[in-house]
Amino acid sequence: MESRIGLYKTELIKPRRPRHGLADIELGTAEWADCLNNQHLHTTIGDIPPHEHETNHYAQHQPQPASAVNA
Repeated sequence: MESRIGLYKTELIKPRRPRHGLADIELGTAEWADCLNNQHLHTTIGDIPPHEHETNHYAQHQPQPASAVNA
């Protein structure tokens, strides 16, 4: 978790202009989290975004429909 906080500070807080209140920080945080989860490529999961990895995982692990029992 500490490295995620460090990444947040490095990518969002430090390089940008001074913030103009809490709403400005909240909007920036939401944009950063969206980018991290939907666009940022992660090497540990095959150079794809986490959202794509999760979608692929659930597509492969769909429950199989129960076979009909003939009475």
